[in-house]
Amino acid sequence: MGLKLRSICGAVLGVVLMAAGVHTTDGVFQQNQLAVPSAASAERIVANDNRAPAGTSANNLLTIDLEARVGQWHPDGDGNSGVAVKAFSAGGGPLRVPGPLIRVKHGTTVRASVRNATGEPLVVHGLYSRPGSESDAAAPLVVPPGEARAVVFLASTPGMYYYWGATGATATLTQRPGRDTQLTGAFVVDAPGSSSADRIIVFSTYADDRPVGDPQRVVRFAMNGLSWPQTERLSYNVGDTVRMRLANVSTSVHPMHLHGFYFNVDTRGDERQETVLPTSSAHLVVTERMAPGQTFSFTWTPTRPGNWLFHCHDNVHVVPQLPFPGAAAARPAAEHNHEGSMDHMMAGPVMGITVNGRSTERVPSIGKRRNLRLVARVDEHGTPDEPAFGYTLHEGLSRPPAGPYLPGPTILLKRAQPVSITVDNQLPEPTSVHWHGIELDSYYDGVAGFAGLGRRIAPAIGPGKTFEAQFTPPRSGTFIYHTHLDDVRQQRAGLSGALLVLDDPAAYDPDHDWVMLVTVPRKTVDADKVLLNGTTTPAPREMRAGERYRLRFINVHTSRPSMRMRLLEGQSLGRWRVIAKDGMDLPAEQLRDASSEIQMGNGETYDVEFVPSTAGDLRVSITAGNGVVLNSMPIRVR
Repeated sequence: MGLKLRSICGAVLGVVLMAAGVHTTDGVFQQNQLAVPSAASAERIVANDNRAPAGTSANNLLTIDLEARVGQWHPDGDGNSGVAVKAFSAGGGPLRVPGPLIRVKHGTTVRASVRNATGEPLVVHGLYSRPGSESDAAAPLVVPPGEARAVVFLASTPGMYYYWGATGATATLTQRPGRDTQLTGAFVVDAPGSSSADRIIVFSTYADDRPVGDPQRVVRFAMNGLSWPQTERLSYNVGDTVRMRLANVSTSVHPMHLHGFYFNVDTRGDERQETVLPTSSAHLVVTERMAPGQTFSFTWTPTRPGNWLFHCHDNVHVVPQLPFPGAAAARPAAEHNHEGSMDHMMAGPVMGITVNGRSTERVPSIGKRRNLRLVARVDEHGTPDEPAFGYTLHEGLSRPPAGPYLPGPTILLKRAQPVSITVDNQLPEPTSVHWHGIELDSYYDGVAGFAGLGRRIAPAIGPGKTFEAQFTPPRSGTFIYHTHLDDVRQQRAGLSGALLVLDDPAAYDPDHDWVMLVTVPRKTVDADKVLLNGTTTPAPREMRAGERYRLRFINVHTSRPSMRMRLLEGQSLGRWRVIAKDGMDLPAEQLRDASSEIQMGNGETYDVEFVPSTAGDLRVSITAGNGVVLNSMPIRVR
């Protein structure tokens, strides 16, 4: 536990408060006394890319002087309106969001002082030795208005951590008012001999005081203080080792998805500790769910050039939001009839990565190229506000079936067989298709106005137009295809489906190999439910005792990143074996029988094996994070 030093006299500090807090006769500080400067006079907050550590290091001692003040934050760029929030600075420098990076070598003593010039109480968490105990987390640094406090502790355990502030002593990370939400910063302890050539990304969320669901509520989701398209663009070469450390110091779950590649999850942690995953086997994913307060780090080696996205797959987080008050004009909303570019159709926690060089991949190719046609169509019972779209799949001269077109058709491909899929847009608006989890050339990745490289950039697919995607799937597994243009609206309308790559599609047995596609309902009246294979009331299915079944769970909902998939016998969980994640078979040492429950973020897939032992009644239950049942499918075991 860190040793707290005595308070530094406020008179010595000479702090000029931006607003005076008021103490009542019972000693309780009256909040909401924050004096918000005008946008014209407010100090402008700088976005922190977390490349340069703060403080002064000498003789294995880091000295860092933090100050919390109020400033104007512009996550949409300096040319757009901003909002007054509290933020940290270091050494008399500018305010930064996220706060100044504290980065030291293992064994360094950290001497940190925190000055409070916000005009309200300040409680700072995370300035203590790691791994931290519950008592460390429960004993934060309390800094009254106009004063300063200091703390000394040893950076004893390598890892990715963070520090954060709040007005109230009882405030949790996810319950801070909007003005406090940018009081966050990364704290990294490097292991001896480790490389510091990594990227550190801190996620934050801002929301004003309006209640959730208010159409005028202003929200921002940021990566290192910025919202797409202002976020930093990264550039690497084929063969580089890319290392990233992420900290979710926000109020929201972020399932982070990398287009076109798997990445290896190296560590997972939180404010108090970090767990290094065993290096004896890989932990390869294309989407990693990151709950509020969690951290993780990963390694990725790009093998193909192109422009690639790394973004939150909770679609609601990556749509353009309302502008901050005082904007000269509303931030452009998604237009359903333009030719489409992700610079206008996405926002929030999205990062663009360009990889240069020549591909080093050699994907085996077996057999003749297969030609498919995926047609995006208008379905029945839609409205302009709640459209109904769907896909039909064709090979050769097959004719389209009659609607409804839910769920999307399951595409079965053969491992290592080249395929050409022509997307035919018969909608009255542009669209695109992203082949989620598939390793392919960037140009075919389905991100309009971004995918590709140089002058060869993939277009949106306009009404009546087509686009041909070509790839050779290198591995068998469970994947997804879905629109990547006006995502929330078009996915809600029905534009998503399962994509299975198999060693032998002809041997596919749907009686024992079940697709469990979880999507969002088309109608807002059904918002308290989810669709399982296109319906809120799935028909009962049958199993036979002693036989082996594969259940392929796919979460492509637009706004429920905490759902739990369960297999229940009465009210009790059964046992199953998780065998694959995001289309990647798990290594033998990671296979294990477990309780039949998985929590899934958007964009994740899990494959499980289940063998019912006796006859009886089971059910698949899909619940929200709070346990409310969103869908249920009965199963009769004979």
